[in-house]
Amino acid sequence: MRRQARSLMSGVVLALVAILVTGGTAQAATWSSSDKWGSWPNGGYTVRNNVWGGGSGPQSIWANSYSHFGVWANHPNTGGVKSYPHSAKNVGRQLSGLRSLSSSFNVSRPGGGAYATAYDIWANNNAYEIMLWMNKQGAVGAIGSKETTVSVGGHTWDVYRGSNGANAVFSFLRTSNTNAGTVDVLAVLNWIKNRGWYGDVTVGEVQLGFEITSSSGGMNFSANSYSVSSS
Repeated sequence: MRRQARSLMSGVVLALVAILVTGGTAQAATWSSSDKWGSWPNGGYTVRNNVWGGGSGPQSIWANSYSHFGVWANHPNTGGVKSYPHSAKNVGRQLSGLRSLSSSFNVSRPGGGAYATAYDIWANNNAYEIMLWMNKQGAVGAIGSKETTVSVGGHTWDVYRGSNGANAVFSFLRTSNTNAGTVDVLAVLNWIKNRGWYGDVTVGEVQLGFEITSSSGGMNFSANSYSVSSS
């Protein structure tokens, strides 16, 4: 994702999001940030606020671990992706050298706004971007044109292929929304290779987060659990 210039967010927003409500009891998060580029390493993962798009509003992120994090975002009802808050695990291995690569997730998300809950997987030093949309809400769409519909990695997807001007983008949009599940990421990556769209690439980060276009008035997104495993 292309990023804009770094700037500070409102300290008031940070104060608001630094408190989690769990079972009706206020509880401070282990880490929180309202900085656009705020990041936190934890357990071999990195959690990032990642407010990269133009015309964004305030956004703050909190985390108790790489697996449990959330965001409060108040982005205006305008077009264009504003942010992609996420947790990332770096794999750093060649595709042919992987015997398995999978991920599980469980999220809670608002019923309004415009966004996608998506994996963002990077390969060959960010030359290739593979997005797996697990759910979507509002006026959002994939880059490029639809190539096919396929069942792979444990899900059925509409597959789009295009470019954002900086890298090739392959987007897999689940044909029905889900808030939890497991994905055989390796099967998806090998399917792309078998189509001849790339070769024996090196897999970089596997990220899970919320690609937010609008969340006017302030909306809460949370990942209740997330993990990546490989061998």
